[in-house]
Amino acid sequence: MAASSPQALLLVDGYNIIGSWSSLKQIHEQRGLESARRELVENLINYTAHQGYHTQVVFDAQYQKTPSTEEQFTPNLSVYYTAFAQTADTYIEKICASFYRQSFSKCSRIIVATSDHAQRLTIIGYGAEWMSAQRLAHDVDFVANKIKKKHRPRKPSQGRFLVNGLDAKSQELLARWRQGNY
Repeated sequence: MAASSPQALLLVDGYNIIGSWSSLKQIHEQRGLESARRELVENLINYTAHQGYHTQVVFDAQYQKTPSTEEQFTPNLSVYYTAFAQTADTYIEKICASFYRQSFSKCSRIIVATSDHAQRLTIIGYGAEWMSAQRLAHDVDFVANKIKKKHRPRKPSQGRFLVNGLDAKSQELLARWRQGNY
């Protein structure tokens, strides 16, 4: 589960991920970009908590004449909108460069999720780790399924005896033991 101070900072190139995940592309086409952004954030909330990461989803706001803004969704997940004339790529590279110079000491590792090849080479050069959009999708789904299984209610017993809750093979094995046939 999540530690009190995150071991890693996960930087997510928001629009790159939306453009790479078919489910988010479909939401973008049907309901708009805001819905796709919201869905991405919702997908990352449990993943972030489970992995113990501090996650920052970065979106370009380069064509908006606004300063950068950050919206905190959970203690470990925020969304950062870049300032006018700044891309998500340049913001992510700046964080990775600070990490490389050891002036970014909030965590021991930085992981960048993007499928942008040029971005990948740059962030690796700064000592950060790279995760593809497909790998992030796989990991998010894996964690979601793991959480579902953990919280799935147990099947009620089929009878008042404990043996009735066992699968057929186990019941057969116990019956043989009871009869002395090992």
